[in-house]
Amino acid sequence: MKDQSSLFNRDLSTEKLQQESQWDFLIIGGGATGLGIALDAASRGYKTLLLEQSDFAKGTSSRSTKLVHGGVRYLAQGDVGLVREALKERGILFNNAPHLVKKQAFIIPCFSWFSKIKYLVGLTIYDWLSGKYSFGKSTSMSKEEVQQAIPDINSSSLRGGVEYYDGQFDDSRLAIDIAKTAAEHGGTLINYVKVTKLLKNQEGKVEGVSVYDAEKQATYNIKSKVVINATGVFVDEILQMDHPEKKPMTRPSQGIHLVLDRSFWNSDKALMIPKTSDGRVLFAVPWHEHLLLGTTDTPLDKHSLEPIALEAEIKFILKTAQQYLSKKPERSDVLSVFAGLRPLAAPDKDVDSTKEISRSHKIYIEPSELITITGGKWTTYRKMAEDTVDKAIKVKGLDKRACRTVDLPINNGVEISSNGLQADASDVALHSEYKISELGIINAVRFEMARTVEDVLARRFRILFLDAEAAVKLAPEVARVMAQELKKDEIWIKEQVAEFIAVADAYQIQYFNAFV
Repeated sequence: MKDQSSLFNRDLSTEKLQQESQWDFLIIGGGATGLGIALDAASRGYKTLLLEQSDFAKGTSSRSTKLVHGGVRYLAQGDVGLVREALKERGILFNNAPHLVKKQAFIIPCFSWFSKIKYLVGLTIYDWLSGKYSFGKSTSMSKEEVQQAIPDINSSSLRGGVEYYDGQFDDSRLAIDIAKTAAEHGGTLINYVKVTKLLKNQEGKVEGVSVYDAEKQATYNIKSKVVINATGVFVDEILQMDHPEKKPMTRPSQGIHLVLDRSFWNSDKALMIPKTSDGRVLFAVPWHEHLLLGTTDTPLDKHSLEPIALEAEIKFILKTAQQYLSKKPERSDVLSVFAGLRPLAAPDKDVDSTKEISRSHKIYIEPSELITITGGKWTTYRKMAEDTVDKAIKVKGLDKRACRTVDLPINNGVEISSNGLQADASDVALHSEYKISELGIINAVRFEMARTVEDVLARRFRILFLDAEAAVKLAPEVARVMAQELKKDEIWIKEQVAEFIAVADAYQIQYFNAFV
């Protein structure tokens, strides 16, 4: 194992940024897509730089349903190619990151014999499409078998069910491990650096960017042979730097999730509702000793780094969950609410349903040779990256180097509790229920580029997503430990705690009660 401190250290990475005269690949955006491109390009041996305006996986890439899946509903819509590709990538990700991706059993409850046959036939095709990457065979279940497997299901009118297999993962933890792996292969990745301008040559071709480093409070001009816009819901902002009159390329879709205590779900199997009252899909998935309910799928016209759940979405998930769970969840039972935005490709006509907006990824080449990648999902991040790097090589005439990520292990370093420093008896646990300690926080700062209390409590540890109230209570102690490591003062501690509480408000159901 290489010394993590020399590979994924922000100060050393910033020094490297200033010393390099020209990069081969410069990637804007530190979510799943950008990180995947950085890993692909770096592992091929290209000089690779990734810049993220906030924290890695700050946006959509930490707010998913935590599923690595082929997309059962896309099969129902007839998009066989998309499903086949996603199932293959699901298997590749399971092989490359077994420390974070696991096989998860799902049960679809059926309330008629016809639906049972329909879903079994569909899922048998789903299994067949996965080929050698199959996670397991779908099977028919009797009413009694469903009740035994998921005792908390509301069994009134139940006629049985169908069990199938997909994948589950921890999204922001995977993002950090992809970043570490990219760094291990020579890539340079830095958070809290915002691109402010595209640099062009006399022919109008993009040849680099101007950036602002929020931590160093410094500006830099950076040259690169390839510039890739992989900023998710923010792709249009970068495109407008290239062409101010550019028509929007994406339309965001918001999904929200509610997190409950596991007392609502005494099973290791997940629940999948393929068609809710309004035709959407809902999951109830065990995750980190909690129960995750979601997601909604609501088209939006605006986007932000901190999307807010809509009251109608909260009511919809609670109402639907109450129909299927024997223990009815109420608002007061919700431990955390989080919202995420998906960058769906904008339709050519006005539509109100996200079903009509493309889920496939798309790569666009501007006349300036700025490359933009949009669409897709976490499961297919590796294939999206491969396609983007291949396209960049062709467009820019770079020397061809083969993709290496099909069987490239994602580095998990050492366990999260000791990413470089070994735990001992003096390590102080900060919470009785959640695995966070002083040593874990120091490791997150020193070896995982955590710069804020939110970075630690939301993405290096998932406490904000699991229990917002517990996260708020931990914030002052987390800030104290970080301040010692970063050599910050009491003013910084107070500011960090206040900023975190402001963010955490939108994760607490009490915040929404004010609007009911």
